[in-house]
Amino acid sequence: MSSNATTIDEVARVYALSIFQLAEEAGGEDKIHQTGDELEAIASIVREDAKIAEFFRSPIVDIEKRSEALRRILDGQVSDVVLRFLLVLNHKSRLGRITDIAEAFVEIANDRFGRVEVDVFTVDGAMEDTQLESLRARIVARMGRDPVFHQHADASMIGGLVLRIGDQLIDGSVRGRLRRIREDLKSRGSSDVRHTAERFMGDAD
Repeated sequence: MSSNATTIDEVARVYALSIFQLAEEAGGEDKIHQTGDELEAIASIVREDAKIAEFFRSPIVDIEKRSEALRRILDGQVSDVVLRFLLVLNHKSRLGRITDIAEAFVEIANDRFGRVEVDVFTVDGAMEDTQLESLRARIVARMGRDPVFHQHADASMIGGLVLRIGDQLIDGSVRGRLRRIREDLKSRGSSDVRHTAERFMGDAD
């Protein structure tokens, strides 16, 4: 499951809660995880492929023919819970909302299981396990929630890391620290900086 810092509307939440409850009744926590993974896989394809996105949302496509295509493509590839849910969305002309519904499902699951989605940006997008465990412990201590990490590479970073938790951005990168130093120097003024430097040099004697 992944996370995006977007606002999910109530319609998407209602549908997400509906399939969440169906998954829970069908197999508890394991089924919820499976359902979430399948919804996210479908949502990812819709986000990345404009033709499939148009097929999902276009009012021109006949509903029954689209249902037939969904059954033919997805039968045996996703669980019955997800396939039936997609068919219901299709008949209610809500299939085009699948990406929002998948995101809402993640939010509901995170609330239920005490998790939080965390996007981690580093230069190469690959933190070591020991680093992730240290970061996990800090987030649990601070937020009381178990983080689900999604690592991303950002070649423009000099070093360090940036965290995105919901709509909160925590910039611990070298670039971010340099920017804060620059802003601090500007706000404090050259005379204050000069005074601090002179005091430092005096202490060093």
